[in-house]
Amino acid sequence: MRSHLLNGLTAEHYRSSVTEGVERVAAKLATTYRPFTGVTVDALTPRVDAIDLDRPLGDTAAVLDELEDVYLKDAVYFHHPRYLAHLNCPVVIPAVLGEAVLSAVNSSLDTWDQSAGGTLIERKLIDWTTGRIGLGPAADGVFTSGGTQSNLQALLLAREEAKTDSPAKLRIFASEVSHFSVKKSAKLLGLGQEAVVTVPVDHDKRLQTVALARELERCRQGGLVPMAVVATAGTTDFGSIDPLPEIAELCAQYGVWMHVDAAYGCGLLASLKHRDRLTGIERADSVTVDYHKSFFQPVSSSAVLVKDAATLRHATYHAEYLNPRRMVQERIPNQVDKSLQTTRRFDALKLWMTLRVMGADGIGELFDEVCDLAAEGWKLLAADPRYDVVVEPTLSTLVFRYIPAAVTDPAEIDRANLYARKALFASGDAVVAGTKVGGRHYLKFTLLNPETTPADIAAVLDLIAGHAEQYLGESLDRAS
Repeated sequence: MRSHLLNGLTAEHYRSSVTEGVERVAAKLATTYRPFTGVTVDALTPRVDAIDLDRPLGDTAAVLDELEDVYLKDAVYFHHPRYLAHLNCPVVIPAVLGEAVLSAVNSSLDTWDQSAGGTLIERKLIDWTTGRIGLGPAADGVFTSGGTQSNLQALLLAREEAKTDSPAKLRIFASEVSHFSVKKSAKLLGLGQEAVVTVPVDHDKRLQTVALARELERCRQGGLVPMAVVATAGTTDFGSIDPLPEIAELCAQYGVWMHVDAAYGCGLLASLKHRDRLTGIERADSVTVDYHKSFFQPVSSSAVLVKDAATLRHATYHAEYLNPRRMVQERIPNQVDKSLQTTRRFDALKLWMTLRVMGADGIGELFDEVCDLAAEGWKLLAADPRYDVVVEPTLSTLVFRYIPAAVTDPAEIDRANLYARKALFASGDAVVAGTKVGGRHYLKFTLLNPETTPADIAAVLDLIAGHAEQYLGESLDRAS
């Protein structure tokens, strides 16, 4: 069994095994003509259940054959131009190369003596990102597993900075379309979901600053403690960006921590055309970025950034076996001092490889393409009498609803849209997402693939309409 350990003696076995796996995936990518096969849970489950994990196949080729049957053949492929569903981007090759390197070397980014240069690369990327944001010379941060963890850590820091003896009085303010992780974080921090004050949004799904000011004043007058305002730069459902400069002014006026959840909108940091849409983010106390959403990185690649590095002390714990206090005086850089995680992958390497091969402008050009594509998609939807589209996109998301000419019952229209999404997924021809707006069911395109074209959007709209019309026709037949 030692022959399977990766070391100097097995380097050639490593090379041949990984090459065989890469060739299988490359062949699959080259011959995948739709984003999904339409396989059902009931069809796939028996194939997985039939595998006896206590009886290894012992051969890489045999295992890859098996993997083809239970995974590769029926995977959902985000690289396909008609995958239009969630915040999953196609990935760039330099980042995938970085993934292969970091997995093999397997550095752990918690301490210097487990990572060495990996620590410095991550710190350099943190400095690069805080510089792009404009957080100032005292800024710092750390890579995380994703936006949910980044938001949790940011709100932990905000809670500690609030300096109150009555945690039950703490309040967090976020828009009604902010990410669910805000309420989840409040619960994990012992504050309860009731600590989150929901602020209404305007027609463009942006937080209403007049309503925020009213809630902040009500909080203060009621003897409660405003802990943080969470502004969103790229809401999950709409891609909307809250009015960051106005929110920053209110946070300064009330002495409240300002956190910007830019998990989606962080791609604008590299944009050549639309960077101004993030104006005001530089005034934040903390920022969440997800490179695996809009920097075309493999999952996971994310970070939480702070304006004042000193605030990261609230996540610090010194363990004698790992990062004893003396290491601070010895100027030994241990990233675990800043992180909620201990063992942590060298995910920063993927972004490093991307920047060194493509450059920031290369990333920004790709993100600008999908934003411009969404603008084209908006024009198609606005001109199509079959659809109602909610808001003009700020980033690359379109939320819309099929509206049949002959049906006026909102519940029946809901069912037609739900059916169309399900039938489209089952066909494998395209994958779209869904959400609710005003209690009604809507469909959603999240456009993150520069290979997607307006013709793809138009074709998927026709497919959706066809499925919805089929449902309504069958519904009328049943009713008669």
